[in-house]
Amino acid sequence: MRARLLPLLIVLMAAVLLALGIPLAVSVAAGRQQRVVVDRIDDTARFAALAQFVADRPTGSESVVPDERRETLGRELASYYEVYGIRAGVFYRTGTPMANAPANWILPQEGEVRAAFDEALLSRRSHDPEQVWPWQRRRLVVASPVIRDGDVVAVVVTDSPTGELRSRTLHGWLVIGAGEIAAMLLAVGAALRLTGWVLRPVRILDATTHDIATGRLKSRVAVAGGPPELRRLARSFNEMADHVEDVLEQQRAFVADASHQLRNPLSALLLRIELLALELPEGNAEIASVRTEGKRLAQVLDDLLDLALAEHAEADLRLTDAGALVEERVAAWAPTAEAKGVRLVGTCPATTAWADPVALSSALDAVIDNAVKFTPKGECVEVTVSSNGDTSTIVVADRGPGLTDEELARVGDRFWRSGHHQNVKGSGLGLSISRALLAAGGGSIVFGHHEPHGLKVTVTVPRSGPGVS
Repeated sequence: MRARLLPLLIVLMAAVLLALGIPLAVSVAAGRQQRVVVDRIDDTARFAALAQFVADRPTGSESVVPDERRETLGRELASYYEVYGIRAGVFYRTGTPMANAPANWILPQEGEVRAAFDEALLSRRSHDPEQVWPWQRRRLVVASPVIRDGDVVAVVVTDSPTGELRSRTLHGWLVIGAGEIAAMLLAVGAALRLTGWVLRPVRILDATTHDIATGRLKSRVAVAGGPPELRRLARSFNEMADHVEDVLEQQRAFVADASHQLRNPLSALLLRIELLALELPEGNAEIASVRTEGKRLAQVLDDLLDLALAEHAEADLRLTDAGALVEERVAAWAPTAEAKGVRLVGTCPATTAWADPVALSSALDAVIDNAVKFTPKGECVEVTVSSNGDTSTIVVADRGPGLTDEELARVGDRFWRSGHHQNVKGSGLGLSISRALLAAGGGSIVFGHHEPHGLKVTVTVPRSGPGVS
């Protein structure tokens, strides 16, 4: 869930920062250009005032004053160009220069400079130039009219390079970008903390659900942290788990009590059957059948009691040499297999596992007994131990008739037995007991096909204990 929630939050925060940052960047660029344009307007107004004295020369002094004033205006424009690198000129209405700097700069017949000049001839300052972006190598043109007696007699034009303006705009954008990145990093950190705070109860709930599903019914969710809705969910989950545990405990208690209470009447019944057999001719088929069914019922009661105890008992987990334990069980079952004409072989390298040795031994006994029981004479049962990362694996493979896909889906269910094996001794609870014993210690048991024929049972146990990484 975090992998889906975190990118969503990051995208939303990035969108918000962009929605704020882009207008801010545009505003910074516009503000910097506006300050430059205002400076150029002030400069053109100053030059227009000087040009008025040249245009508004007094009568009788044409030969002296105009030249001095024009020279003064020229020096001002030249100094302006040398200091700032901005081309400036005062042009008569005809386009001929009154004074200009540099001296070779003339009024073009078209373009942005000409458009500003023509606009100023209409007795108004030229429009503000278009916005200059850092990637555009453009110039800023500003024109102001020189007015005498209400008429425009000349126009002051400035043509500014934009390198410094673009550099300052880019610097401002870099500052904004750095701020955006810093804000994004802070937002990602906050999103990580937020999602961690929100999803931590969900992770705990998921882990607890897994524990309960694998048989650790005592697991509960700590009702602490997270939003109020998740805390209420945790309390409701704990109440549900308590109720489920109570129901299962009542069920186990009933099975155990029923099995225990039925043992005494059944034992008495079997004793009376034996006494009755003494009064009948030896080899009576009916008595033999009743005796067999009675013993089978006694076995079912014993297995029911074992299953109830296996589902209720806490696993005594410890570090165990799984290879040595399997080798011991193979040696213990070898005489039984040999008496049936079945070869029982084991490949048991030393490998550690975190398991209850008694429970694992009992589960292996049930699996090996099942394999030997259904393997025909002359065939082989192979037991192999291996380790793979965090788990140790024990595989018991036989060469028996095997099971169909439909039967594999049901094997291990309580009291279930294949229709082809109804005449084989058993209660149908052995593999269920094995599954319960393994689940209590965090292990598992899986059934599959063994090629070319037979059943393969895979027992898996963890190699590390609870809380150990």
